Amino acid sequence: MASTPYFTILASVFLILFTLPDLSFATTRKLAALYQQQPLVLNYHNGPLLKGTVTVNLIWYGSFSPIQRSIIADFIQSMNSGNVPPPPSVASWWQTTENYKGGSSNLVLGTQILDENCSLGKSLTTSQIVDLASKAPTQGSVNVVLTAADVLVDGFCMSSCGTHGSGLSDPKDAKSKFAYAWVGNSVSQCPGQCAWPFHQPIYGPQTPPLGAPNGDVGVDGMVINLATVLAGTVTDPFDSGYFQGPATAPLEAVTACPGIFGSGAYPGYTGSVLTDKATGASYNAQGVNGRKYLLPAMWDPKTSTCRTLV
Repeated sequence: MASTPYFTILASVFLILFTLPDLSFATTRKLAALYQQQPLVLNYHNGPLLKGTVTVNLIWYGSFSPIQRSIIADFIQSMNSGNVPPPPSVASWWQTTENYKGGSSNLVLGTQILDENCSLGKSLTTSQIVDLASKAPTQGSVNVVLTAADVLVDGFCMSSCGTHGSGLSDPKDAKSKFAYAWVGNSVSQCPGQCAWPFHQPIYGPQTPPLGAPNGDVGVDGMVINLATVLAGTVTDPFDSGYFQGPATAPLEAVTACPGIFGSGAYPGYTGSVLTDKATGASYNAQGVNGRKYLLPAMWDPKTSTCRTLV
């Protein structure tokens, strides 16, 4: 027997409701309650978070211009609570982490290491990323490996635009655990996946791309992914912090809010963001040295919602 289309059933339900005036109001309210979206919740798994002053060390792997390095270095410095330009600011975005258990993390820019000649080659495994991350000081820090546009990394463009995890600075000492992160420049490999919304998406609605606030599609895309992994690192550094789902593939502080940059966002649309009158580029946060950035929404434990700056 052929099944009845869903919309026919729904129409019949509403016909019944509206022909029973004494019951329709109460029943409609009950139906509406059934369809209300449940609050998004990232459960806390009782593990340590990175709190207090956290140093972000950068390992530049491959060729980056001084301007490209300054865009990202300025972004890190913009998250410091002492560097607060007029709102909306990068610092106020980062302050959302204050609402996670244990208080906020104050990020400061630390050591920068240049490996322009790609000492491990131009095709990296995850273990090599950890090895590179361990070259910077590991005490009280997050060591971030940033790979250039012509460097291949396991999983890049296929399953991730950036990752974070933990390693041991001394393989024989379990207490030498440190947090690391990796982000790649996707401009020549998969900008439609990892530099959206500054490039046409590979899938979904083909809306016009937004202007990159610093004029560099690849590096402005890296900022979005760096913001994502840093938020995940401080709130879930060792797979025992805040996340939803399995620890092997968790939804974290920013990945729980995909594609949301401003109010009114929906799949394929970033939401309402600001426009730089001089350049026409899009942004939603201001940083140090006159920088502007486009930052993703972050889940706020106080409201159980994805918080945006605009």
